[in-house]
Amino acid sequence: MEKIKRNNMVFSVEEIKERLPHRYPFLMVDRIIETKPGKCTGIKNVTINECYFLGHFPQQAIMPGNLITESMAQVAAFVGHPPEEENTMPTVKKGYLVATNMKFHKPVIPGDQLIISVKVIKRLGKLTMFEGEVKVDGEIVANGGFTVADIS
Repeated sequence: MEKIKRNNMVFSVEEIKERLPHRYPFLMVDRIIETKPGKCTGIKNVTINECYFLGHFPQQAIMPGNLITESMAQVAAFVGHPPEEENTMPTVKKGYLVATNMKFHKPVIPGDQLIISVKVIKRLGKLTMFEGEVKVDGEIVANGGFTVADIS
């Protein structure tokens, strides 16, 4: 069967599942819309059907900050290498989120669409440091840095 492609889509959710081991309820990326050397942008659609909304502030459903951070880390799996590293750094096959320094500015609620942008800041051996931001309706709701350890 031919894969369905949409405008403004580099990787579909089916292609994302080929690269990431995550599945429901912890696959936190619905689409990759841009990938360039050293940076990437993805989308996460937030719906009330997600299981974490049952207990996380049931009177006013709010997406937990650690899951916003996890969505950034998952988008980072699609970042292309910076041009100066193109032929010297292997692609990270498997990684763990090992450190974060995040700031949360506004709550994320069901119905929001997260636009997640990440870029490589530095590589140190098997560690890659990223910086990213998450926007909803053009406003930053979270931003900060995080480090991923390559375990492949």
